[in-house]
Amino acid sequence: MDNEAISDLFAGLGPVDIRRMFGGKGIYHRGVIIAVEIRGELMLKGDPELAPELEAAGCKQWTYIGSRHGKRVAMPYWTVPDSAVDDPDEMAFWARKSYEAGLRSGKS
Repeated sequence: MDNEAISDLFAGLGPVDIRRMFGGKGIYHRGVIIAVEIRGELMLKGDPELAPELEAAGCKQWTYIGSRHGKRVAMPYWTVPDSAVDDPDEMAFWARKSYEAGLRSGKS
């Protein structure tokens, strides 16, 4: 996904900064990470408070097999609800939720 498409997708939230990170892109709003794009897949920032809503919307959490112990590691990022990709209002709703999760995490 190119930077213009990412910016367009998050337009309902406001301006975003897009930075390269670990083979993908980090998407920031007001200095807070709200999403990542890895291997062409966009994933929203989540936290324990937002996770149940993301799960209910059919989103999947990003996990990988850790090299240290061979166990599955869960990352705080979730796939975007399918319906939000084509609906700017719904995407703005989820982007705001991800921004709030980013604020709660205290990390930028």
